[in-house]
Amino acid sequence: MDNQSGSAFAFDGSWREYAPIAFTNLLLTIVTLGFYRFWATTRTRRFLWSRTQFIDDRLEWTGTGKELFKGFIMVLVLLGLPFLFLQFGVQALVIRGFPKVAAVMGFAAFVLIFYLGGVARFRALRYRLSRTYWHGIRGGSDDGGWSYGWSYMWRNIVGMIPLYLMVPWAMISLWNERWNKMSFGPHGFQCSARVKPVFKRFLLFYLAPFLIVLVVLAYIATIGGMIGNVWLRTNYPPAIAAIALVVIILGVYAILGLIALAYYAAFLREGNNTLKLERLDFGFEATTDDWLKLFFGDILLVVGTLGIGWIFIQYRHWKFFITHLEAYGEIDLNALTQSTTRESRHGEGLLDAMDVGAF
Repeated sequence: MDNQSGSAFAFDGSWREYAPIAFTNLLLTIVTLGFYRFWATTRTRRFLWSRTQFIDDRLEWTGTGKELFKGFIMVLVLLGLPFLFLQFGVQALVIRGFPKVAAVMGFAAFVLIFYLGGVARFRALRYRLSRTYWHGIRGGSDDGGWSYGWSYMWRNIVGMIPLYLMVPWAMISLWNERWNKMSFGPHGFQCSARVKPVFKRFLLFYLAPFLIVLVVLAYIATIGGMIGNVWLRTNYPPAIAAIALVVIILGVYAILGLIALAYYAAFLREGNNTLKLERLDFGFEATTDDWLKLFFGDILLVVGTLGIGWIFIQYRHWKFFITHLEAYGEIDLNALTQSTTRESRHGEGLLDAMDVGAF
């Protein structure tokens, strides 16, 4: 099949269609003290996937709330209870005069959590691909993600050691490794994202704190401020000096946020623009301006509705992603056979328990 014209991806859902699902999910989650959220996630995904079209067919989500709940309970029993006992055990060791043993146990627990965080990200993507169908074909991976957990650890450590300057390398290399182990149907994904296209924006974010120091020094020199317990005298009224300080602090946070958003936008463009599946090339066209509109739109929605609009955030973000996602090339449906990868039956319990990743 040849993709000749128009956008390969399209989303035709509306917030009016989604509203009954969102409000019902919210109500049932509250009534069940949070337990319904697994089924709420499934209902949301089923709606969003069904309103998403790729070329000539819609996506289908086949995951269940039971899978998500089962995965969460398994992780809670296998990891949550041992960590609970470990926490009390460390405290008991300190009280009994064994601080070194307690420190070793605490460090081991931190390393294990760090490692499992990487495994969780890998297995969540694998699960979502295995439950996403198009033309009756699904994705997945035969890799369990255990080796990715080690890569996640050492690459992040290497990224932080040289004053965090190699963080972009760690993010890009992990993105490539994860996608290169995934597949859809009989075809494996290929990703070759590069560090160079995103490093300039990261460097701008990296150098921003030095700019903050200069701004603070300028404030102290021109308006006044505190150095230790000494207030520098100034010709400006204290109220004006205080307001100026608040404006500077808010401005600093705003600038850092905008620079971080610009880096994230460049990172996702590079990651998706280098993603391939057989003869199909993917692209992601969202610019920093597009992300800003989404971000401020979220704020206005939540603030303007006194928090109720939060239930529409998932809908907005999925629509944003699909609207800016593109694909170029050819798909041979005759050669697209069903994936033979293993299907996980435990949902995203590890990811959900550790509170990482997207919905």
